[in-house]
Amino acid sequence: MPKALVVDDSKAIRIILSEMLQNLGYVVSSAANGRLAAEALACIPDAEIPELSLVDWNMPDMNGIEFVRHVRSNSRYDHMRLVMVTTETHPEQMKTALSAGANEYIMKPFTEEMIREKLQLIGALGNLGEPE
Repeated sequence: MPKALVVDDSKAIRIILSEMLQNLGYVVSSAANGRLAAEALACIPDAEIPELSLVDWNMPDMNGIEFVRHVRSNSRYDHMRLVMVTTETHPEQMKTALSAGANEYIMKPFTEEMIREKLQLIGALGNLGEPE
């Protein structure tokens, strides 16, 4: 099963996104900020690195943009798709996230269908989450 990492300082959002990703066939881990997520990734064997990470922008210690830049600076994570999931709605912020290396951008509030559509768009869904 594919792996996903949810990075958000809101416990409620971590739970909601984790459940949505589990419904789509992912094994999900989570972290409360970018620093904790980066530390967790550093300890994971290459074969266990998540294929996907959903990342909030506004977090303490290391925000989402810093996390995206950190991940994109290390070729070990080249295969990881990064989706910014945030309340930041200004087009300039979307441009900043995509320029930093995010594959896609979702504005809160979101629905499971929005998550599914974005994951399909970036090829992170494949046959996952398809009705049987």
